[in-house]
Amino acid sequence: MSKIRVILIEDHDLTRVGIRTALEQRDEVEFLGEAVNAKQGLALIEEKQPDVAIVDIGLPDMDGIELTSHLKQLQRENKALQGVKILILTLQDTEEYVLAAFAAGADSYCMKDISFDLLLEALRVTKDGSSWIDPAIARVVISKAKTIPADENDPAKTRQISASEPEYDQLVEAYPLTERELEVLELIVEGASNAEIAQKLYITVGTVKTHVRNILNKLCADDRTQAAVRALRSGLVG
Repeated sequence: MSKIRVILIEDHDLTRVGIRTALEQRDEVEFLGEAVNAKQGLALIEEKQPDVAIVDIGLPDMDGIELTSHLKQLQRENKALQGVKILILTLQDTEEYVLAAFAAGADSYCMKDISFDLLLEALRVTKDGSSWIDPAIARVVISKAKTIPADENDPAKTRQISASEPEYDQLVEAYPLTERELEVLELIVEGASNAEIAQKLYITVGTVKTHVRNILNKLCADDRTQAAVRALRSGLVG
């Protein structure tokens, strides 16, 4: 298995040193460097082209949400950067910050009190191209997706919701989910990781990954967050 190539953008010294030290001690992680502000962070991303950049929201020169927006612009201009994923790591769990981060293009969102094992799981999921949402804020994303219709004139608001409700119905009719896939999907909506799903359903992580892949294919979803949104809009889960 290839290592997860990671950089860290965090201005708080103790937090940065602690995360860096923990990451450097794990064989599955290749720690490429760190930055204390957004300007340094963007330069480091361009130089190192990591799999995942861990970004704090509260940076001194621009916040992590602005950094994410800047990176998305750079990715449109430079194909070499298109594989870089953003994992927001923060103390902010309010609806405003969570939704703004995803609208800006963040791939995953974790709270700073997360266990290190879960952070590693979030890094793995993010590197693989899916979204990892901290269970503490998962309901914010899902409840908002339930109540706010997509604005077709605002690309940021429709970044992860790319089909209208009739299209969801057609997808479900054409590619019905099995009972087990529905169980997995419900746990995805709740913000459970692959390991947690495996434990709750008494199946292996490999089997969970297969179910998740089938779910994404059937719902034509790019990642777990998009699958959760489409599941709610189609009425697959409530």
